[in-house]
Amino acid sequence: MRTTARVVVIGGGVVGVSALYHLAKLGWTDCVLLERTELTAGSTWHAAGLLPLFNMSYSVGQLHQYSVELYKKLEAETGQDVGFHPTGNLRLATNRDRLDEYRNYQCTAETIGVESHLIGVDEIKKLWPLVNTEGLVGALWHPTDGHIAPVDVTMALARGARAMGAEIVQRCAVTGIERENNEWLIRTTGGDIRCEHVISATGNYARTTARMVGLEIPVVPVEHQYIVTDVDPALRDYRATGAKELPILRESDASYYLREERLGWILGPYERHAPACLVDGVPASFEKDLFPGDLERLMPHVEACMSRVPSFEQAGIKDIVNGPIAYTPDGNPMVGPAFGLPNFWVSEGHSFGVTAAGGAGWQLANWIVEGEPSVDMIGVDPRRFGVVSKHFARLKNEEAYEHVFVIHYPMEERPACRPAKAPPVYDELKAAGAVFGQRFGWERPMWFAPAGVEPNDVWSFRRSNWFDHVGREVEAMRSRVGLMELSSFAKYTVEGQGARAFLDRMVANAVPKASGRINLCHALNPSGSVRSEFTIAKLPDGLWGERFYLVGPGAGHDYDWDFLTKSMPRDGSVIVQDVTTQMGVFVLAGPHARKVLTKLADADVSNETFPWLTARDIPVGFCPNVRTLRVNFVGSLGWELHHPIEYQRQLFEALLAAGRDEGIAHVGLRAMDSMRLEKSYRLWGTDLNAENSVLEAGLDRFVRLQKGEFTGRDALIHQIEQGIPNRFCTIEVDADDADPFGNEPVLMDGQVVGRGTAGGYGHHVKKSLMLGYVKSDFATVGNACQVRVLDQLRPARIIAESPYDPENAALRA
Repeated sequence: MRTTARVVVIGGGVVGVSALYHLAKLGWTDCVLLERTELTAGSTWHAAGLLPLFNMSYSVGQLHQYSVELYKKLEAETGQDVGFHPTGNLRLATNRDRLDEYRNYQCTAETIGVESHLIGVDEIKKLWPLVNTEGLVGALWHPTDGHIAPVDVTMALARGARAMGAEIVQRCAVTGIERENNEWLIRTTGGDIRCEHVISATGNYARTTARMVGLEIPVVPVEHQYIVTDVDPALRDYRATGAKELPILRESDASYYLREERLGWILGPYERHAPACLVDGVPASFEKDLFPGDLERLMPHVEACMSRVPSFEQAGIKDIVNGPIAYTPDGNPMVGPAFGLPNFWVSEGHSFGVTAAGGAGWQLANWIVEGEPSVDMIGVDPRRFGVVSKHFARLKNEEAYEHVFVIHYPMEERPACRPAKAPPVYDELKAAGAVFGQRFGWERPMWFAPAGVEPNDVWSFRRSNWFDHVGREVEAMRSRVGLMELSSFAKYTVEGQGARAFLDRMVANAVPKASGRINLCHALNPSGSVRSEFTIAKLPDGLWGERFYLVGPGAGHDYDWDFLTKSMPRDGSVIVQDVTTQMGVFVLAGPHARKVLTKLADADVSNETFPWLTARDIPVGFCPNVRTLRVNFVGSLGWELHHPIEYQRQLFEALLAAGRDEGIAHVGLRAMDSMRLEKSYRLWGTDLNAENSVLEAGLDRFVRLQKGEFTGRDALIHQIEQGIPNRFCTIEVDADDADPFGNEPVLMDGQVVGRGTAGGYGHHVKKSLMLGYVKSDFATVGNACQVRVLDQLRPARIIAESPYDPENAALRA
């Protein structure tokens, strides 16, 4: 074994071997993979389809699709059979909502290039003659999908990596990981090895590996069982006619999948209340052992399968396999940089291991070698969770497991571990009818149910029970005044003699110079895409030099805090502090907002002394120092009121009392989203992503190419010279009872020319709106197009930005 390497990959399952293979593909052959036992797929599992597509996000979908294409080519490249069976994949539906889920998935699939078709009951019977179609209303058919042998894929990737010069060391356990002299020291049972980068791909050992470097990650395995049967006589007779292998069958509404296995079946249920396991680590005696099977837990699924496939009853049970599968709180893997550690990378929590392993290795290698991924990875970034404790992960991962086959609505909220983080006025908001959602662990009011209305969401892919109430909240804020609780915003201070130079190199816009000035700024990736978005306010200078206040998206807290602390100079010239939990935030906005604030503020808040894009610290109510920012995300006259969290309850009561005569209303996040769509405001993480440049996003006015060097500048200059390939557009859709949500394809003359990144209903302008990217040649205001909403191609057209108040008169009032 080498004693030095550029990258050490820990873990010899398909996920780790894929990372090694892709690093070698990019020319980094001085890499070593360490496996504690022998190379495997990472477990004893088979693959039941390469496109599981539960809760399908754009980023996860791209990883899956790349994996499928890679595995099809591997045999020719390496000579190793990967056992791919292109059977197709059939997903059954027994109700309208399930069909809507499939229709919604098709929108994403069309933008990625995954072939899929919605089919009727007669076609289901033709594809799957042994099925009982009673109660079915349709199905989603993937003709290019199939199943594969994960162990064979692992061996093919390993052969390819070795052929390119990478090294794989088996039966070599890692016993410790240390940081020494700006490199990693890996201690193993076979000796020490030093390296620049480490990739942890250790599956069920993820938490143990992470703790070697002081990292807590929410990867906890859950028991997963499947049944292997003897020969089914009916299947044997069917195949004896020369018929091909049946497609993988998924009856999502009964929470199981079924596929052929040697003229019998593999039945894989996703049961309710499956327990988490190995929570405190994998015992030394366990290795790749299994747990005893529990048929009683599986019986509801067995009975459902017998009802759907009657011949299943004639196939005796040969074996029940019960083993651990690593899960995360949302069911998606963790792929990317570890929080707080230089050059330590995570590829863990792959509950559908082989399905995303190829794509995960591809993007992780790009990230390490090129400095950024080539597709948007925010949906799998390891820093996306607001809570990472063991007890939280155990409960949330059990929930994620049993939610694999539930219908995944666009706005779904899951109940486990709620509330985790809540503002001081949580109870008051709840008493006012708040229906909460959570992001990054924070409870946030989504909408407010008026008296007599049940404060619960009815999930749907169409307009639902909250629609009219959200409309009233929008009108309250547009015509009177509304109050929002947004303490979940991430908030930081940056100060010191080097603070300005640090920020100036980091963002594309000019850093505000005058005290009290606010600028919207974007930190870019080397490719010119948006990495982070900050509202930066210049504060009065302090003892250590210039001071700045940064506000970012709450969901990006760990992502941005990690970025800020890793990027800051180490010479003491910059001090960065996280004040997120010290400062609460209210948004007071609407035409009467100034009247309300005037009653409480011990300061002049007139337009002459407190204009738009101004920040001042002023007394409000009992609070002696409210950092008052004249900005908001709804596009109306208003202020963000950043206050010491201990004053929140009093300030909340004072604002409501002061606004009573002005008709003040509680306003939730869904109303805010409606209003930001009306202003064409881009949202970080969806509209602003790693695949589109800041110029494609139409944010040229926030880019200062002449100011000097900043990350991404060269790429932007090159893009201007070559031509900007896509343009950010606002699209009006002729919708009926369903609005776009994002990821819908945009078509012109039958050709996909773009995709949505966000959508919904603009309640004030009375339009169904979608934001997204369209190829530049087609992105002209006035162009007619079509947008797929569920199963319908709806007429649409590109309209000018900001259908509400395009001159910003309300903001400047």
